[in-house]
This record gives sequence, C-alpha cells and structure tokens, in this order.
Amino acid sequence: MSTIENYDVIVLGAGAAGLFCAALAGARGKRVLLLESGERTGRKILISGGGRCNFTNTGTKPANYLSENPHFAKSALARYTPRDFIALVEKHGIAYHEKTLGQLFCDGGAHVIVTMLETECREAGVETRLRTPVEKVEKIDDGFAVTTPSGVLHATSVVVATGGLSIPKMGATGIGYDIARSFGLDIVEPRPGLVPFTFSEAEAERWSDLSGLSAEVVATANPKKKQRTPPPVFREKLLITHRGLSGPAVLQISSYWRHGEPVTIDLAPGYEVFLHMLEPTTRRDETTMLNLLRDHLPTRFAERWLTENAPPDWKNTSIQRTEALVHAWPVTPAGTEGYAKAEVTAGGVSTAELDSTTMQAKRVPGLAFIGEVVDVTGWLGGYNFQWAWASAFAAAAAL
Repeated sequence: MSTIENYDVIVLGAGAAGLFCAALAGARGKRVLLLESGERTGRKILISGGGRCNFTNTGTKPANYLSENPHFAKSALARYTPRDFIALVEKHGIAYHEKTLGQLFCDGGAHVIVTMLETECREAGVETRLRTPVEKVEKIDDGFAVTTPSGVLHATSVVVATGGLSIPKMGATGIGYDIARSFGLDIVEPRPGLVPFTFSEAEAERWSDLSGLSAEVVATANPKKKQRTPPPVFREKLLITHRGLSGPAVLQISSYWRHGEPVTIDLAPGYEVFLHMLEPTTRRDETTMLNLLRDHLPTRFAERWLTENAPPDWKNTSIQRTEALVHAWPVTPAGTEGYAKAEVTAGGVSTAELDSTTMQAKRVPGLAFIGEVVDVTGWLGGYNFQWAWASAFAAAAAL
C-alpha cells in the first residue's frame, strides 16, 4: 500500500514567481514541494534581458500594468516593492546596474538570479522535483490532491505559478488555465504580449528590404472599443524587420493591440518637420521634404515613407496633411509573431476571481494563482519580474 505524501504547500511551476513563493513559504515554516515539468528551474529567467535578467524596475507603479481590473495589482505591488527585491539581490552579493528608465540588470549572467532563488529555496527546506508535470488538481476534504505521472500528492494549499503560453520551446503550456477552468474560474482570453507585429504579404514586400533600420518614435494603440483607461503612449525605438515591425515601442503597444485595430506612430515626436516649407522663401518640392525628413529618420526609411505618402501637390493644405501624417502614421498589422516570439502572455486567470491581498481564488480558499498566469501584464523593462516577486510575496504571506 503506497504512502500518501502530504505537504502544507505545493507550488506548481519553478519560474520566477514559483521559485520565490516556494522560498518565502518555506521560510515561514511550511513544508513546501515545488513541482516543475521541465528539466531545470528558472528557464525563462535565464534568457531574459538578453541573458542578463532585467530583474525589476525602480519606477514600478500600478499604471505600468495591463489588466481587466487596473486596480488589482496595487495591493501586491505596495507590499513588496523593487527596493525589497534589490535588498535580496544585494544580500547575495549580486552586482547590478541601471541600464535606462529604472531598468536593473545583473552585471553578470541571469543565472545568478536563478542561483539566488534556488539557494533561498534550499535554505528554506523546499523540496524541488523536476520533470514532474501536473495532470490535474482536485479539491478534497482537507485540502487538494495534485495528480502527477508518478502519483497523487496532497497539500493544504496549492499555488499555481505555471506561467502563460509565451515561448513554448521553453516548455510553456496552458495547464494553469486548465486548472483554473476545472474549478469554474473565468479566464480573460490569453494572447501574445510584448511581441513583434507582422505585415501582410504585400506590406512586407514594400518594407522588408529596410530590415534593421530603426528610429525613435512615439507609438500607441487605437482600440475600436472605448476602454476605461486609454492605452498608454510609448516613446522608444521602432525597428523594421523582414516580416513587420519590432523594437521596444512596438513590443510595448502590442500588449494593448487587438487584431484588426490600427496603431499610430509619430515618426518625429516633438518636431515640426515640414511646416518650414510653408514660408514664402522655402522651396516646395520632394527633395526639400526628403531632406527635412532625413533629420529624423534613416535615409532609406525616409525615402520609402515619402514614396508611400507623398503629398499630391505643394499647396499649404497638402503640406500640413503630410506633417500631420508624420505624427500620426496609421499602421494596421496583419498579426503578430505569436507566442513563439512573445515575451509574455497577456490575459489569464481573471482578477475578478482572485483576492488581491492573498492571490487566492475567492471561491476556492487555499488555491492561489501568481505571476504570468494571472491577468496582469507588465510593460517591457523589468515590470513583469516585479509582478512575479510581488504576487509571490502576497500569496506566501497568506499561506
């Protein structure tokens, strides 16, 4: 007769949120089991930030997150701040630097963050099992039964930290959503976030030879439906690719974009590019217009854009319309590069189902969801890691 294994807490998924939550719960004296379907922990951490892990952002605030409920993240973010995680990094003697806009990166490789979290787990007595996928989670009288290929495990509480669907080659699956649905919890439709846009075949042919060219722009999404909170505006780099558009500005607005909607790009933010041509002594021709645009865009980009958007004549109204178009260039992507190139998954377990102070399902006490599996998606720049740390802290404190 097999012996039933019992734990206080079983954490599903050994990514950023799962590792941190397991360590914190273990430090609180809980008997913790951390289950990971892959061959090692922290796989997405290792490839983050170009291999240097952008582990937080000093400017983190709730406005940096997208969710059906923009207020949901406030509690967790207030209770565990970037300063708190920085203190942990410094405790482990990890050297770091600020790259730009509050983004903190390790001086060395991202592996030091994984090692730090593994050390915290080990010192807290956390038991970790790799290559152990979860098949289902069920409610039982005294807690939960977690079914794995090697048997059934029991726990008083379960924390789902299985991530989203982004980067499937790293082992991403939808098991977290499946578990939520099995308990009748609503899911905000998942979609790729922080992901490059693709053009239609015809558009790609017109622009693909400019692949690699970039420019600083202001970009925003333009939803067809009115939203309670308008999409933010991002001033960062745009990059032309052989299939469409990428770069930080595009990745940022992609999380707010929905299929069929346009995005608006200001190619010369803060400048009046062509209005000088309205003066009586200024030449009005394509060469003059091109030279002015080249002050803001790479030459080939400026040439192509002007070819596609040349004014019909040199009247004042036509020049003014072209000026306006430079600052509000409408682009309707055909799609995105999908989960294979998405840095995160937008959408997820509905925050309406969760208690913002404990991350537990309101209708299923003891079952918590943290990190990317929840409908809270951060901007590019360390915000998603800070959500992982903060939501893990909130869940662990309530166990």
